[in-house]
Amino acid sequence: MQSSVPLLQVFNRYLQPGGEEASVDRIKEHLGQRHRVTRCQFDSREWQGEDAPKLPVQAARLFYNADARRRFEADLDQSGARAAIFHNTFPVGSPSLFHAARKRGLPVIHYLHNFRPFSVGGTLYANGALMPDALHGSLLPEIRAGVWRNSIVKTAAFALMLRMLQRSGWMSSVKCWIAISDFMRDRIVESGTVAPEKIVTIRHAWDSMSKTPVYDDCGYYLFLGRLVDVKGVGVMLDAWDSLHAQLGKDTPPLHIAGQGPMLRDIEERSRHNPYICSLGPISGEVKRDELRQCRGLVAPSVWWEPLGLVAYEGFDHAKPVLASASGGLGEIITHGRNGLLHSPGSAEGLVNDVLTVERMSLAEKKAMGAAGRSWLRREADPGGWLDRFEDVLDRVLSE
Repeated sequence: MQSSVPLLQVFNRYLQPGGEEASVDRIKEHLGQRHRVTRCQFDSREWQGEDAPKLPVQAARLFYNADARRRFEADLDQSGARAAIFHNTFPVGSPSLFHAARKRGLPVIHYLHNFRPFSVGGTLYANGALMPDALHGSLLPEIRAGVWRNSIVKTAAFALMLRMLQRSGWMSSVKCWIAISDFMRDRIVESGTVAPEKIVTIRHAWDSMSKTPVYDDCGYYLFLGRLVDVKGVGVMLDAWDSLHAQLGKDTPPLHIAGQGPMLRDIEERSRHNPYICSLGPISGEVKRDELRQCRGLVAPSVWWEPLGLVAYEGFDHAKPVLASASGGLGEIITHGRNGLLHSPGSAEGLVNDVLTVERMSLAEKKAMGAAGRSWLRREADPGGWLDRFEDVLDRVLSE
């Protein structure tokens, strides 16, 4: 692709910011190196607080938000975009955005950061169990679990909206779906949800540090992320209780950084296990110091993790990652080379991973971290990512 292409990036922000929002910002930045990218943004918080639309209005707009369509079309006209990049579009954006794109003949490239728009919750997980039925057309398990805002009624409405969208034909505006791991792509293709020729894998890029940081190891393990069950927080706490029972005062500390509904569980465990430490949300220099000084990162996800950018952060700081063999994490981490893998949901497996690292020599730990950093700089290079995305863009624009 020789010339710059005007693009419209569409994203409905979540109530709580997370890794997807950071990825959307990063994608815009990388695309902006060659193309003119305009942002069209909605925010779930628009439906919160005193100024929020009444509940009946929200319910109607969940299915078709004419105001969101007008905002989308205004941004489209002003930007002169030749294609749109959709990320999450729910609930405020609504199916109206797909309808508008189809009416305009605007090709859409849809990024799949999770399993929406084929799943209400996006994680295919609730109440300690995977719920892959959503990919095969059955949203009843998610409805029964009340996966959207802890409400069966709201989840049922969301499920009905998705079903109507899927049957409307409006998603024909999506000319290409981008999965962020082969695992995600394979699950979607196997389900018959998207034709194989319509979906490609492009793993996220990463702006790695130009120089490998000076190696430091203060002996603790680090968890970074939302404090929710799908991230394996409960598994991790059980593992550290087991380590404490086995090792006593020789237990390596666990630093947990993040925020979310499981914070109280962590605080309760820390009262009985002094080697569990809650840091709360961290960023900037504090986060960089935690990464630089940890012995390794812990990523015990129990859902089908689409990719696992926490592994990127660990690799960038030349630290091994101890992760579950869940979803895309198994594509990033090679067991025994740049980290260790255990079965999803296995506290015993995570304990064994920690004990393995504890037995390693300094040279072995450094070699494992260096292998991770080498993988990151080779496989997540922004220039290579941009080339792969432009291959998709060329194809979409030529249809």
